[in-house]
Formats: sequence, structure tokens, C-alpha cells
Amino acid sequence: MDFSSRLLLFLEVVELGSFTNVAEQRNLDRSVVSKQIGRLEAELGVRLLNRTTRSLSLTAAGNEMVTQAKSLRQLLGNTQRLAQNYHSEPRGLLKISSSMMFGRQYVQDAISIFQAKYPQIECELRLEDKVVDIVKEGFDIGFRIGKPKNSTLICRKIARSRLLIVASPEFIARHGEIDSIEKLQAAPATIYSTPGLLIDKFSYLDENQNQQSFQLNAAYKVNDVEMVVKSVVAGNTLAVVTAQMIQKEILEGKLVPIMTHLALEDFGTFYAVYPHRDAPIKTKLFIDVLKSVIGEDIPVWERNIPNFDKMDLPSNRK
Repeated sequence: MDFSSRLLLFLEVVELGSFTNVAEQRNLDRSVVSKQIGRLEAELGVRLLNRTTRSLSLTAAGNEMVTQAKSLRQLLGNTQRLAQNYHSEPRGLLKISSSMMFGRQYVQDAISIFQAKYPQIECELRLEDKVVDIVKEGFDIGFRIGKPKNSTLICRKIARSRLLIVASPEFIARHGEIDSIEKLQAAPATIYSTPGLLIDKFSYLDENQNQQSFQLNAAYKVNDVEMVVKSVVAGNTLAVVTAQMIQKEILEGKLVPIMTHLALEDFGTFYAVYPHRDAPIKTKLFIDVLKSVIGEDIPVWERNIPNFDKMDLPSNRK
């Protein structure tokens, strides 16, 4: 490992908070990370980190080196990005971050097509249902719902994500038709829930275009969106789902859209996010491939829901 690599390793230690976290990220032994940071300090002739058994803190010199390391990382990234745009074909590593279900359903298909078309590209895909720091973790591109809060990131719209309420025929036979907000709120429901996040409230527009909301009666909480659909198919609950979560369940009669007169507000929009406006050609080409997989105007997942375009959704209103 040369001097610049050790300096970037030091930056990772600071950003991830410990030698152990960096070792796990890089699949190295913790002692290797510690030894390289020690060598960096010896080369510079100054202590960069104050170490205790439980924490690390920056020295004054270490704080200055963080600034220099960030500049080096940006310079190297810009150099590689500019060089890639001069290749006749995209090449190198493309690091991608995506939510679990979206990644399995669509990003993976796009990767297969992309690598067949551009064999000099290596791809690395990380699936996580949490917001990843694209810049800090060195991703070329990420896919997420909603525009990023980090205003320095560039975002490009991929596809809309609309909501609908579903139940199984067995559930409806047992509980009767769900045809009012009161019945909807009283019925047992499956909801998506993770630590610090409980998605049980949803907004809709009434006949006067005023925003209203309802809250589901959570009988089952789960932190996997695919399990939400499976739970509803089992017949014990209803749920509010995104169209993207539906496969063939409605077409096969396992689920039925209910309360279709309710003008549910869209859940959001899928965006591709990346660090630089002048992104390398490999990033731009991959987005194009993904959009060809999903569809330009109407996303492919909406084809699994008959008459979805006729439901009383805000995005369907003229």
C-alpha cells in the first residue's frame, strides 16, 4: 500500500469511526488497518489519531489530513471519471446501491443486459433498505424513492411509485366489503415497519381536493416489503402497497384492489442518484438500460394491475 492509499484508508477510518468497521468493509484483518495507519503517521512524523480502548479522536494534525485526504479522493475520482469518457467502450467497476426488492426485480436484470452489452464493465451491487451515503461509500449510482436530501447529489427520475389498497378474496368474504374509511381503519392490516419507521398513515384527496389521511390497524408489522404482500395473500390482513410490490397476485386472483375510488397520493418516485453532473459514461448508459427494463412512461409493474390507470389516483386525474 502506497502513501496515497494509506491516506485514503485513514479517511475511511475517520468516516466509519473505527479500525474494526473499515476492516469489515474491506474484508481485512483489523491489525492490517491499524498497521497501515501507524505507517502513515510515521511517514508524516505526526500523530493523526488519539486512540483509546473505546474510541478514536482526531488530533489537530489529523484534522488537517482529513481535509487533504478528501481533496485527494475527489481529485482521483474526477481523473478516473474524465478518463472513462474517452474510452470507446465503458470499462472498469460500476458500484451500485439499491433497495432490496427494486434491486432484485429490476436492477439485477439491467446488470445482466448491461454486462452482456459492455463486457469490460465489472459491477458491484449492494442491496439495503436504508439510505446509503453514495459519496462516502464510493458508489457510482444509487436507486431510491424520493429526491435526495443531499442537494449536492444529482438525481434523474426513473419511474413513478403509486399506491393501492389490496386484500384477498378470502379476507373480503370473512370481513365483508371494505367500502368506507371507517371500515378500512378498523380492519386488521399488515404494515411495513423498521426501527424508527412505522408506515401506517396514508394521505388521500377528498372530493374537494383537500388532503385527508387514514391510519391502518396494525395487526402485523414486518420489515420486508415482500412479506407484506405474502401476508395479505394469506388472507388475514389487508395492506396499502406500492404497485411495484405487486407481481402476478392480482392477475391470478390472489389479491383484489379495494377502495379504488380513494384518491391515494403517490408514494413517491424512483430516482437514480449520483455524485457528479458530468457522470462517467458507464453511469449514464446503465441508467438508460434500467429505464429500458422498467419502461419510459408507464412502469412495467403497473401492467400487473388491470385498469390501474382508471383508478381514482391523483396522478390519473387530468
